[in-house]
Amino acid sequence: MLGIKRITGAADLAAEGEPGSWVSEAAREKFMAAYERAFALWPQPCEEFDLETATATTRVHAYRPHPDGPPVVLLSAFNASSWYPHAAALAKVGPVYGIDMPGDANPSVPRALMTPPASCAAWLDELLAQLSDRPAHLVGFSYGGWLAMNQAIRAPARVASITLLDPAGLTRLDARFWWWLSISGLATLTPMPLRRHLARWLDSPGMLHQELMTLMWAGTRGYRAEPKFPGVLTDDELRAIGVPVLLVTGARSALITPAQARARGSLMPHAEVAIVPGSHGGFNRIDELNDRIAAFIKAQATDKQAAQPTPPPTTKR
Repeated sequence: MLGIKRITGAADLAAEGEPGSWVSEAAREKFMAAYERAFALWPQPCEEFDLETATATTRVHAYRPHPDGPPVVLLSAFNASSWYPHAAALAKVGPVYGIDMPGDANPSVPRALMTPPASCAAWLDELLAQLSDRPAHLVGFSYGGWLAMNQAIRAPARVASITLLDPAGLTRLDARFWWWLSISGLATLTPMPLRRHLARWLDSPGMLHQELMTLMWAGTRGYRAEPKFPGVLTDDELRAIGVPVLLVTGARSALITPAQARARGSLMPHAEVAIVPGSHGGFNRIDELNDRIAAFIKAQATDKQAAQPTPPPTTKR
């Protein structure tokens, strides 16, 4: 990993006990120029605004052609730019909100550590309260999957369901994952003809979008991110997740194997597990995946509405 850091010029992580910060103002400005280009990939019109909580200023991206539906909140590390292939499809269910995680390279500003589980849940609970008065359907990829599970365990009142896309927190990171991460990072720096082959081999189509790769490296080189290595959730913690769960993992994921996904998913009382083509770097058949997530969220909203008691008829006077 140290050799890769020397090759790529990646910045150090934030010092222990300190929130994330920019290496310099010039690095922040370079990142923001790339940030604006990357978010042009999101469906339009996409709104951007900041929300204040006790521990952070958080940048939110909203695409809401159907503002009256149940809120769908997209969670990941880094920033919300990579959710562009999903935003329009999920917005058919309800308003979509992409969250820029404080402590990573993005315009959000942390004023405290964001990784302690209780602190993270308190921050997200405050954020969800400002986004909608309805419980949210959380969709989390990788670290964002851990965020969603942590929320369902520690502060479930504002959570309607969680969709976990190759989530962290179910297994320990092993040599297979670090190999995949290192090779994928170096592959993004290769010339595009070679990168196309590597993207197919790694099941990582995102590396073909130069706007996203420019943004990733501007953040990696210019921001001291708060370290994010969530612990593995215990069996009892998984059993405590009472909301409906859709757990999706790629058949070639370097983070969690299909067998591990089925075993750990079975501990969650209301979980369904889906193994789909792809790796941790990206899922194939995005349209099918989006349809499945949207159908899952719609089903939870329909079930909740059906479970509500029918009010007694009123008497006309």
